[in-house]
Amino acid sequence: MPSDDRPSVAVVLPGTGSDADFVARAFTEPLTCRGVRTAAVEPDPRRVVESYVDALDAAAARHGRILVGGVSIGAAVALQWAGSHPDRVAGVLAALPAWTGTAADAPAAASARFTAARLRADGLEQVTAEMIASSPPWLGRELAKSWRSQWPHLPAALDEASQYHAPGVGDLERIKVPVGIAAATDDAVHPLEVAHEWSERLPHAGLVTMSLDEIGADPAILGYASLDALDSVLHRT
Repeated sequence: MPSDDRPSVAVVLPGTGSDADFVARAFTEPLTCRGVRTAAVEPDPRRVVESYVDALDAAAARHGRILVGGVSIGAAVALQWAGSHPDRVAGVLAALPAWTGTAADAPAAASARFTAARLRADGLEQVTAEMIASSPPWLGRELAKSWRSQWPHLPAALDEASQYHAPGVGDLERIKVPVGIAAATDDAVHPLEVAHEWSERLPHAGLVTMSLDEIGADPAILGYASLDALDSVLHRT
């Protein structure tokens, strides 16, 4: 990014059920290397999307043009906000996009609905234990921590996420800001096909991929990959 147009702050948004700690570890180191300060948003599980939009609005009002980004639903909210505020956005860092348009039967939305129902029926401790047993160790540790921090409002947060309308195909084609996308090749919850659709439909987008094991070893790979993807777009323009 040209030095006279470099933003000083990036606002990054967690995925469903996740927290500011994880998204900070994903983006802070890579952005610090670029001289950009990271503002990781802690979601309000009672009003997830609204709390994200409030944070984006406040940061733009305070700092002018900013970088925006996030993981999963955080990436979708950041992209949608950027499309509505193109003059306030220097670029978007979109990690692990989950779906395009309506959630319908997207794996991430189906998982969120199922988990919300199980949490209401069986409680936090039992469902957390089952999640840990069926997840990669790093993911189990991350979600166990963030789920507890969002309890007892976690089921409502999961339901809200499962109903979120992400940018549709037509929306993607109209978003002119540069977008760097990071996606895992082996993530069934965030299908690589969605990342490919975003990168193909967005007018100015790049895509870099990695594996879930690489994310587990160091979440910062998401930030480095999305920044590399963004660089590939900026170097084309």
